[in-house]
Amino acid sequence: PDLLPSDITGTTVYEEKKGFYTVKGPIFANFVLGDEINRTPPKVQSAMLQAMEERIVTIGKKTYPLPKPFIVLATQNPLEQKGVYPLALAQVDRFLFKIFVDYPKEDDEIRILNQNVQVMKIEEFGIRKILTPEEIIDMQECVKSIRISEEVKEYIVDIIHATRYPEEYDIEYSKYLQWGASPRATIGLSLAAKATAMINGRTFVIPNDVRAVAHNVLRHRLVLNYEGKARAISSDDIIDSIIENVPVH
Repeated sequence: PDLLPSDITGTTVYEEKKGFYTVKGPIFANFVLGDEINRTPPKVQSAMLQAMEERIVTIGKKTYPLPKPFIVLATQNPLEQKGVYPLALAQVDRFLFKIFVDYPKEDDEIRILNQNVQVMKIEEFGIRKILTPEEIIDMQECVKSIRISEEVKEYIVDIIHATRYPEEYDIEYSKYLQWGASPRATIGLSLAAKATAMINGRTFVIPNDVRAVAHNVLRHRLVLNYEGKARAISSDDIIDSIIENVPVH
């Protein structure tokens, strides 16, 4: 049967002996995977909106906080055309990154083959815990403490501004861009740049950190018009031009 929003968030159940009580759904987890999320109807997709934005879920008349850390990962097959539903822009905008996963390299594909032609126990895959939830929260707090100068802030804002008013920056393919990025993209680009700086062992953000994550942060937030889609223009093409034309202060 088709999923309902309550299958994800939870519901209120009545039993004669217990009365009404709440049964929390699978969204109450540290790591939530929405596999092939575009196969779920829009009504079910909307169940994720409150959780991804506010980190809370309302069931009946009560609101419950989600566990920390709360991380959502979703997959979709861009080649699928039948039995799929487009994701609402409000939901797409709540994802920090959109990352393309290409075909595996030859060596990786051999390993995939070996793992699937043999009966292997889960332990034999070499999966092990490397971080606790508390350590992830500590790392998230460290990212927030990374310094970002006013010049880099202005650079980030200029990049986002260029997605909305590309003609001001002489952006190639600008006529194919229907909608630019929202303020969530500004926040996301800043946080992702801070995380990149921390991974590279720095306590401050440089413009290269911003450029390194710009495509992953922006590609799902730019909406092309019909002509752009017909000409097979991608959002990455526009982002390339933005990075090339927006100067650093």
